[in-house]
Amino acid sequence: MTPPSVHASHPAVVARLKRAEGHLRSVTAMIQAGQPCLDIAQQLHAVEKAVANAKRVLIHDHMDHCLDTKGSDTDRAELKAISRYL
Repeated sequence: MTPPSVHASHPAVVARLKRAEGHLRSVTAMIQAGQPCLDIAQQLHAVEKAVANAKRVLIHDHMDHCLDTKGSDTDRAELKAISRYL
């Protein structure tokens, strides 16, 4: 069994995801309450961005601390830049 992998960024990622979770619950309530679609779409967009940002931070942290990259800082920066398209 692989030991747990906890990095300094994980508490911030968890906080972002909990915030997104709260927003998603609010979106569900908005739909159930018959709120305007424009408002719902705006909140859904915010949820998507929050999850995407959490994913980006997690991936970058993984690349910094878990990958055995022998490349230069420039190589790692390029890898980080391209990862935003995942």
